[in-house]
Amino acid sequence: MKIDPNSPKDLSAQIAQAIKEAIISGQLPVDERLPSESELSEQFDVSRPTVREALKRLAAQSLIRTQRGATGGAFVNRLSFEDAYAQQITTSTLLLSMNAVSFETACEARYALERACAPLSAQRREADHLATMRAEIHRQSQPGLSDEAFCASDVAFHRALVDGAGNPVLSYQLAGAVEAMQPSMNMITFTARSREEIIALHTRIADAIEAKAPTKADAALTELQSYTVQLANDVIAARAAKS
Repeated sequence: MKIDPNSPKDLSAQIAQAIKEAIISGQLPVDERLPSESELSEQFDVSRPTVREALKRLAAQSLIRTQRGATGGAFVNRLSFEDAYAQQITTSTLLLSMNAVSFETACEARYALERACAPLSAQRREADHLATMRAEIHRQSQPGLSDEAFCASDVAFHRALVDGAGNPVLSYQLAGAVEAMQPSMNMITFTARSREEIIALHTRIADAIEAKAPTKADAALTELQSYTVQLANDVIAARAAKS
């Protein structure tokens, strides 16, 4: 593991990258204890605070964990897909908020990804996935449900559809699409949408997944996408007219 002391890049970032590459390559396997701060300081010829900052960067990415005690130290962590969900969601949310991505572009990406999951979900979904989808549809039909709770239920419904595909890589990739894009879409459309229309489309999707009919699920998702885009266009046009 090496760094370039003449590089303008922050030394702690270089050290974190060097250790990260060693983890990815297998040079530092899961559960391996990293050298101590003083050893790393000597190895990279930097101060201990610089090493400490590098380790904080790695811990923030869940690549290492620290343990106290005589046998403690920093160890290579086994990162699970579920552990990485939060980081994926945060990154996707920031990308959408900081860049000029149109509602229609985000919507297109989000539903294209979900439709890719539908055939697998129709084939592999388990009883728990279907039960969650049905429970969320029932929840959405409650008359006293707040807009915030309806949006959360909307996300949970689509999360169950995605997880029903039984593919952890897809579930991870769609964490950003469903749990970052969906709330953003809901914020724009919730004042104009018909809950009854959403519930009807969700029911069609759940029925198709239960019947193992991916073509019908795809059709309902496509219709939901069109409905969502139209709602957004109407809301944006109404706002423009007022201003």
